[in-house]
Amino acid sequence: MSALRERSAMAQLAPGERLLAYGTVVPAKSAKGVGIGGAAATRLVNTVGAGSDGAGSIAAGMPRTSGALLLRVTDRRVGLVQPLDGTPVWEVPRAWVTRVERRPRTQAMARFRLHYADGSWLAFLTMRRRTIDGFRTHIG
Repeated sequence: MSALRERSAMAQLAPGERLLAYGTVVPAKSAKGVGIGGAAATRLVNTVGAGSDGAGSIAAGMPRTSGALLLRVTDRRVGLVQPLDGTPVWEVPRAWVTRVERRPRTQAMARFRLHYADGSWLAFLTMRRRTIDGFRTHIG
C-alpha cells in the first residue's frame, strides 16, 4: 500500500517539481464519528473548528470531500490528491500555505490545521503524529 500511496503522491507533478512530503489525511469537515456518541462527534468535528473558510478565502476554495485523501507538499504547491491514482482534488500554490499547527487530539486521530496567507485555515485528521511533523518540516 505504501508504494501505491507514493506513486499517487508523485502523479502529475510538473517537470522538475519535487515531492517534499505526503501523508494520508481526512479533512475535518468530512470526518465521521465512530462508536458510542459517533453522531454527536461527527456534528462537533464537522462544525466546530473544522475551518475558517469565509466567502472568498483560500480555504473556502476546497471542495466538499469524503473519506481519506493524500495531502502532498511539493516545492511548488500543496494539495489533496486521490490515494489510488493521484488525481488532484484541490491544490494551491506553496506560497499560499503559511504554516502547520498541531492541535489537541479530539479523537483517535491526530489533528492539525493548515493556515493560509489570507488568514483562513482548514483542519485535517491523520493517524500518525509524525505525518504532521513531516508537513511542519517543509511548511513551517
